[in-house]
Amino acid sequence: MRFDVVTLFPELFEPFLSTSLVGRANKTGKIVVRTRSPRDFGLGKHRSVDDTPYGGGSGMLMRVDVLVACMESLDEEGSRAHRVLLTPQGAPLDQARVRALADRPHLMLVCGRYEGFDERVRTFVDEELSLGDFVLTGGEIAAMAVIEACARCLPGVLGNEASAREESFSPDTSGLLEYPQYTRPAEFRGLVVPPPLVSGNHAEIDRWRREQALARTQRRRPDLLGRRDEKEGSS
Repeated sequence: MRFDVVTLFPELFEPFLSTSLVGRANKTGKIVVRTRSPRDFGLGKHRSVDDTPYGGGSGMLMRVDVLVACMESLDEEGSRAHRVLLTPQGAPLDQARVRALADRPHLMLVCGRYEGFDERVRTFVDEELSLGDFVLTGGEIAAMAVIEACARCLPGVLGNEASAREESFSPDTSGLLEYPQYTRPAEFRGLVVPPPLVSGNHAEIDRWRREQALARTQRRRPDLLGRRDEKEGSS
């Protein structure tokens, strides 16, 4: 899978792309990531990429002409990518959306900076995504989150393919939060591993895990149960 990242700070991605799971996926060619700075297409002596907003206001906005020139330069070197603008105003990123993105062979992730970007930039992207209801200084962390989340969905990236099927939000777990998990020691400062997990009875273990996943979701994320009920009701 190929990712193109439009960012004023490509150096932020160097350690990310050489570390842990993403580093292995990058090294083995499961993912290919290119970064390009809008600064390369900036205007004037100082390669300016931003300007003051019409009508006044605080901060500076990234220019539409500079950003689009950067995006189109990446298209010239291959097929046109599915363009994703990373913005707090975008649709919330969830696991279902991650899986849909991971099915695409080529994504472009556009990272904003400063106060934001000229509204006309939206005309040149295919969708907008947000990590949640909070604001970051730029889109780079969101781009890294998308890259890692998509990489995990690709065949051969995870050491154990079952890991992606038995985790929170997975279709295989009906979109519930993942059940509690334990490892050695069996007892620590009075906290013990639940008896079903050490019973050796696989049916009992499966039942306990389903019950715990449902209880945890009801307690922590009841909205997920509502979404599941809506899907079942519409099917």
